[in-house]
Amino acid sequence: MAGGSGTRLRPLTCDLPKPMVPILNRPIAEHIINLLKRHQITEVIATLHYLPDVLRDYFQDGSDFGVQMTYAIEEDQPLGTAGCVKNIAELLDETFLVISGDSITDFDLTAAIEFHKQKKSKATLVLTRVPNPIEFGVVITDEDGKINRFLEKPSTSEIFSDTVNTGTYILEPEVLEYLPEHTECDFSKDLFPLLLAKNEPMYGYIAQGYWCDVGHLDAYREAQYDALQGKVKLDFAYQQVSPGLWVGQNTYIEPSAIIETPAVIGSNCRIGARVNIEDGTVIGDNVTIGADANLKRPIVWNGAIVGDEAHLSACVISRGTRVDRRAHVLEAAVVGSLSTVGEEAQISPSVRVWPSKKIESGAVLNINLIWGNTAQRNLFGQRGVQGLANVDITPEFAVKLGAAYGSTLKPRSQVTVSRDQRNVSRMVTRSLIAGLMSVGVDIQNLDATAIPITRTIIPTMGAAGGIHVRVHPDRPDYILIEFMDGKGINISKAQEKKIEGAYFKEDMRRAQLHEIGDVAYPSQVIDRYCTAFEKLLHVHTLRHSRAKVVIDYVYAVSGAVLPQMLDKFGADAVVLNASLNKNAVSTTDREGLLTQLGHVVEALKANFGVQVSANGEQLILVDESGYPIRGETLTALMVDMILTSNPRSAVVVPVHASSAVELVSRRHDGKVIRTKANPTALMEACQKNSNVVLGGSGDTGFIFPQLHPGFDSMFCIAKLIEMLTIQERSLAAVRSELPRVIHRTYTIRCPWTAKGALMRYLVETHPAQNLELIDGVKICQPYDDNWILVLPDASEPLVHLYVNGSDRDWVDETLRDYRSRVQKFVEREQENHALEV
Repeated sequence: MAGGSGTRLRPLTCDLPKPMVPILNRPIAEHIINLLKRHQITEVIATLHYLPDVLRDYFQDGSDFGVQMTYAIEEDQPLGTAGCVKNIAELLDETFLVISGDSITDFDLTAAIEFHKQKKSKATLVLTRVPNPIEFGVVITDEDGKINRFLEKPSTSEIFSDTVNTGTYILEPEVLEYLPEHTECDFSKDLFPLLLAKNEPMYGYIAQGYWCDVGHLDAYREAQYDALQGKVKLDFAYQQVSPGLWVGQNTYIEPSAIIETPAVIGSNCRIGARVNIEDGTVIGDNVTIGADANLKRPIVWNGAIVGDEAHLSACVISRGTRVDRRAHVLEAAVVGSLSTVGEEAQISPSVRVWPSKKIESGAVLNINLIWGNTAQRNLFGQRGVQGLANVDITPEFAVKLGAAYGSTLKPRSQVTVSRDQRNVSRMVTRSLIAGLMSVGVDIQNLDATAIPITRTIIPTMGAAGGIHVRVHPDRPDYILIEFMDGKGINISKAQEKKIEGAYFKEDMRRAQLHEIGDVAYPSQVIDRYCTAFEKLLHVHTLRHSRAKVVIDYVYAVSGAVLPQMLDKFGADAVVLNASLNKNAVSTTDREGLLTQLGHVVEALKANFGVQVSANGEQLILVDESGYPIRGETLTALMVDMILTSNPRSAVVVPVHASSAVELVSRRHDGKVIRTKANPTALMEACQKNSNVVLGGSGDTGFIFPQLHPGFDSMFCIAKLIEMLTIQERSLAAVRSELPRVIHRTYTIRCPWTAKGALMRYLVETHPAQNLELIDGVKICQPYDDNWILVLPDASEPLVHLYVNGSDRDWVDETLRDYRSRVQKFVEREQENHALEV
């Protein structure tokens, strides 16, 4: 069996010899061995030159495949199809068969060998008839099958037969004596013309059955489709679970997935909800397909990851490649192994991407990507380091990240490490700890702890900073790693850049054996938090409130201390769903639990209910009638209550919060400070500005700067009970008194490449006096609180539109107008970018 490097199959064969390219998830070479075995040929010598170890490591001695394998390596230079066989002439002492390592066939080899022996042939070429012989060596035989003439890859004018050489030969050992030693030579060009000239008996056996030379990408795909449709007899690697559907072991397919047959899905795969798989699709082993992905006959190799809503159309996705959500890989495109196709990126038809390349989010690739590698995006996003759990954020990544962070601190610095209760967070946390210890940093391990507790504890320990690991509050398949400074605030951009520098340059110190960091488990962590908590409340007021509150923990909050605290204050806390669940609760399930919470609040005649999320940071309220209060309403309600208790004070809100905040503030002679939309900016503004009593929003949670610098839903609940008691109000009453403001949002897809141009366009087309440029571009109407904000998303290829006003018609009309403007601009930019590419 002879192998080849397969130049026309690049980029599939850059890091893989062509015989190891998979067809139906088995290497071509394995299909050839199965064919040989079916015809009682069990002694196989493989001649190898390009990446020989790949094939040798796979087949080893051949015993697992029912054959005996021997290998001959062409060390210095390729010897050609005949030279490599001449090289092993001493092993060939009887009739032998040569078969190419890069074709798929089910020919009757037994019949061909019988024909060879019957004709007393010295060399028999196995031939087949093809509609278009230009790509192949054409052979002409007489009525008896004796070869008269052949021509290697003829031009159109030279075609004289449709019978072609398949690269399979049955030979007698003595024909090799015509070949020179250690010289590159070829059967078709050198040996066979010589045998013809010497009048040696040479025959052509025209075989019936299937044959495909997998020499180029179109043929590679066609061979897969033909095999699925049963046009060629191949052994499938998996059980046929239903007519035309082969599925490997330990594969889970969501019931809502739609699969047309024929199709192959390998072992250990995960097929998400509502995935659409069209007939002709081949999916390798250990592949993950995200929800709502659309697969139109792609060939997906082992270990690939396909994101939610991705679209693959008759393409090839090589091993270990990642196609992120909403990316499109179109007809006949090929993505080489270990590459990444970013979110919303598009690879145009027939484009080839070589291995280990990165296509940035939102990019449109119209030309082959061969040389170079696109730059890495920053480690840190708008909010810490985030990525797909156990895909982006792996143990190896976390060890290196921990070492990079520790290298920016002095040796023997102390760092607190905490997490939510998920197993994946425990895994990542332990890896971070290992990295920190390796550079001589000591760890205060707070284990599974709510974030508010972590932020309170850090300053009391004299720690240099802290890390908190959790499932992302908005994406249950993501991990979020947040870094805090010695005050408990998220670290600055400058500090993020230092960590990124150490990570990418691998500029990390290595502690000597006696300098390796230590791990301690501090005691009385919760007690310290509770003490700080109590100091900021009117405990006497709480004790007389006799409030009844229903708290829904949604199976997710670590270190939930609130019920004990409220009990201590004489309030009655009814707790729902407090057990810790290993799996993240979906948005749909959370909404169902919120409805349930409303019913419980009504039934128990409680003062209010609260659903706590984001590991103790965020909350949604439910008033006494069971009505949910969240988002902009919750922001305005909290501002109203806190300024009623603390008039002439300041509140900090993000740039996109509704103008209800200003309207409420004017009632209490208060001051509103607006910041960028990210959590770090809110925390910093609360610390930097004097007289701030509240920060945050219904979406992020609320900051009480006197307690600690972060968001804290637990303290927020206690404070609400206190304020409602002192003000003698109910949540429903407060809500009814809030100013009426219309606040609409809309999100538009926008490639990274268009974001800056869009912002410039908006600034240039509006009067400077009407603009606020805190974050994004806010266009204000003179003399009132009407405005529109166009805000690029910091971590995804999106822009968000926020329209705020007192007049519903103005808000609706403005949203329509700017939606159209932005969409047209983005489309125009994409067209221009595509032309440039």
